Amino acid sequence: MPPKSASKKERPLWWNCEKCQTYLPTYELAKHQAENCAAVDRLSGSVDATGTYRCRRVEVGSLAIYEEVKLCTESQRYGLVLLPIGVVRKLGLMLGDYVTIKLVKSVDGSELGTVVRTLWPVDDRNGAKVWLEALDEFESVPASELRATVTTINTRLEDAEELFLRLDDPTQAKLLEKNGKFLLTSLKHQLTGCAILSGNPLCLTVCNKRFRFRIDHATTNGSSDRLIDQLNKLSLSDRTFVVLNTTKFTLLDDAKAAQHGHRQRMYNLANIGGLDSTIVELKELLDMAFGIGTSSGSGGNAGPVSRGILLSGVSGVGKTMLVNALATHYQCHVVRLNCSEVFSKFYGESEANVSRQFAEVFDVHPTRAMVIVEELHNLCPKNTGTDIVKRISQHFLNLLDSLHGNVRGNRTIVMGTTDNVDNVSPLLRRGGRMDYEFELPVPDAIAREAILQRILARYGQPVPAEDVRAVARITHGYVGADLENLVSKAASTVKLIDGPSLMGALQHVKASAMREIMIECPNVRWADIGGQDELKLKLRQIIDWPIHHPELFERLGIKPPRGLLMFGPPGCSKTMIAKAIATESRLNFLSIKGSELFSMWVGESERAVRDLFRRARQVAPSIIFFDELDAIGGERSAESGSSVKERVLAQLLTEMDGVSVLKDVRIVAATNRPDLIDRALMRPGRLDRIVYVRLPDEAAREEIFRIKLKSIPTAADVDVAELVRRTAGCSGSEIEAICQEAALKGLECSFDVREIGWTQFEHALEVVRPRTSPDLLRLYEQYLKQHQ
Repeated sequence: MPPKSASKKERPLWWNCEKCQTYLPTYELAKHQAENCAAVDRLSGSVDATGTYRCRRVEVGSLAIYEEVKLCTESQRYGLVLLPIGVVRKLGLMLGDYVTIKLVKSVDGSELGTVVRTLWPVDDRNGAKVWLEALDEFESVPASELRATVTTINTRLEDAEELFLRLDDPTQAKLLEKNGKFLLTSLKHQLTGCAILSGNPLCLTVCNKRFRFRIDHATTNGSSDRLIDQLNKLSLSDRTFVVLNTTKFTLLDDAKAAQHGHRQRMYNLANIGGLDSTIVELKELLDMAFGIGTSSGSGGNAGPVSRGILLSGVSGVGKTMLVNALATHYQCHVVRLNCSEVFSKFYGESEANVSRQFAEVFDVHPTRAMVIVEELHNLCPKNTGTDIVKRISQHFLNLLDSLHGNVRGNRTIVMGTTDNVDNVSPLLRRGGRMDYEFELPVPDAIAREAILQRILARYGQPVPAEDVRAVARITHGYVGADLENLVSKAASTVKLIDGPSLMGALQHVKASAMREIMIECPNVRWADIGGQDELKLKLRQIIDWPIHHPELFERLGIKPPRGLLMFGPPGCSKTMIAKAIATESRLNFLSIKGSELFSMWVGESERAVRDLFRRARQVAPSIIFFDELDAIGGERSAESGSSVKERVLAQLLTEMDGVSVLKDVRIVAATNRPDLIDRALMRPGRLDRIVYVRLPDEAAREEIFRIKLKSIPTAADVDVAELVRRTAGCSGSEIEAICQEAALKGLECSFDVREIGWTQFEHALEVVRPRTSPDLLRLYEQYLKQHQ
């Protein structure tokens, strides 16, 4: 028998139907032709004229058994799909191309989803199949029920710069707190080189525990523009990302995401009121520091650019909010240097902690970076008592200096905050370090109105402008945090905030600046003071009019009086009158006794005077009331030396009419001995007005008796006119003492007394006598003539 011909060709494993141009397995060609090309969907595999491969056999399992991929690592096989080489040629593809695989259920034809895999061809003899290494996305469906449609990639392939993932199972969040970095690194190692659709779950199995992640959003190379990123988020469902070695994986937490969203809404420059001019200046500095509108990050040819800004102000004035709002506005990479976490008991570790924070802005290669140092005076104090504080302070200064010589540092700005700039090291405040200092003042009435409007707008509460203005006028000393608390308190009591609800909340929310410096809020009215009508009018002209009607003085081109001295006999209600003008004018009231300013330590008395006026400026408009002014403002003599009293007086004169302007701060003083007061205090610009508080006349005594007897039940035989006649020469306090003595005499008779009769008042008139000497009254009259 002759040998078989060696030239006989083997039948090809795939055949192209000439009638319908379908590419199908050769062993199904006869069946396909018998059915007149009508059963294409029932073929085990076919490639149509559009270049789509439909396969009824999907095999899921380990691909390591195939010779072609057994040398690949497990992570490399994770993103592969194996296709017959004949199909690959028909599709016009090659090894390493990305293909889209749409999976459906063979039972009902419902779509399960789509994945993207890297193509790897295998021998045609393995059959018309689709081989997948892992199918975590659709693991609930058996492989026997899967059908696949393979097409060339037709979606955008984008190199992922950062993928933001969310955990499917919230109960695993605690486990990720300690091991999250390791798990994300493992997931990245598994997906490197793979193409993933944005809607696909990403699965990772570690120690037989399955973690499922989903893509929340992503940033891609070349999409640094924030508007582009926002538009990309809107079309996240149809995006395909390629995972690179440089891709960063970030896990989002719902609680943290909600907090981040709240911060984005809260920390917005549009929500900050009363600091418009400061914000404009800060934006100009930051634009220059970040190279916005210039040719380079260093400002082109404009010279050295500031890399340090210091914000100061009382607590709650808005320093932190302003810094965070600027970071949000410029989309900065923020590094927060927490002073409490820097210090360590181990030598050198404190400096390493500071360096580690600064290194972050260099390592992440941000477009813009901001280092925020809260309470900077704790890190670089003026008085460095310990060695560790000295070393930390010097190390921080060196790092701040390095920003100017480092190319990456040209993208960085350091912003510090402090509530007392005098406690910050002067080495930090020189040029080249913290070049610019901004003091955020306690807001005045106009600024408070702007702040309230912004807060109410954020709450979505429309309040009439007149009501907001009325609240702003009376909230002296309130900082931004207090006004936020005020609106929050009002919102908790009513559904719709209005003027009365804000006024009601004032009873529960006090100004933090007032709590800090123990400012007294007197509750004395003009109605509580009898007589003195002429004096009340003068006080309103000096104090009330300039505060509440400044436009009148501007129109006339005059300056309001700075201070007022009240002198008169003891007990004539000088202190009470000062409290009444503060209450009626709705001003903050600081009452100072002379002895409170003196200290045994050198320099502390002068510091007390400086602090007093600084506090008054912080909570302006305010009144500083010096009781018994002669104790600290006594006249100086040529023979006297540099005593504590004279140094305090010199400091007082400087503060009243010195470099620091006392805007909306009025000085009111009272004394029984005006002849002992230094003449420098009495010149114009300091204590401009002198008012003699006389003993009450007959009409004033009658009014005082009627005010005091309102709270004392009196019998019908009590003759007020007789009381007025017999108390000639008495002061207001002596008249009050008469009423008190009469009431006590009634209690001596019986604890069940219901009324106080004339007998008790007769006894009180005998006990309480006028104590003002005629010599003192003559001294007052003579002094008044000399100073009129």
